[in-house]
Amino acid sequence: MYSAQVYFFNTFMEHSMKRNTSNTVLIGDHVFISPQSTLIGCSIESNSYIATGATILQGAIIQSGAAVAVGAFVHANTVVPANYFIPPNNIAIGDPLRIYSPKEKEALAKAIKSIEFAKVAFNVDAEWENRFERYRQATAVRSKEFESHFNDEIID
Repeated sequence: MYSAQVYFFNTFMEHSMKRNTSNTVLIGDHVFISPQSTLIGCSIESNSYIATGATILQGAIIQSGAAVAVGAFVHANTVVPANYFIPPNNIAIGDPLRIYSPKEKEALAKAIKSIEFAKVAFNVDAEWENRFERYRQATAVRSKEFESHFNDEIID
């Protein structure tokens, strides 16, 4: 009788952050997470590469073999197709995916509004045009989440 062992190899570099929200961060095997990367409630499939300073938000899926380059940003509920490359310092939004330059301010704002980011990230229903109320509600939601860590033990 033979027995099989399954090994999952991943590399998490220094100062990278993984945060579960209402979505758990799921990471396949053979994924490289570079320094200062942020993963929040997303899924990273096998054999993918997340470069330094990349950010991947709630509900996003990075399919197998995809690469998110240095400083790139994958927005909430975005699906990055298998073997796709997100260029450095660009923003990926949607399913189907569209890549935005940070210089495309109006198109970018419209795309973020269309995916209802405040609802996805914070469960906030404030109108897009009412930033004051949206930010007030988002702060209240996030503060409540952090409150559960008030008595956490700090380990040396």
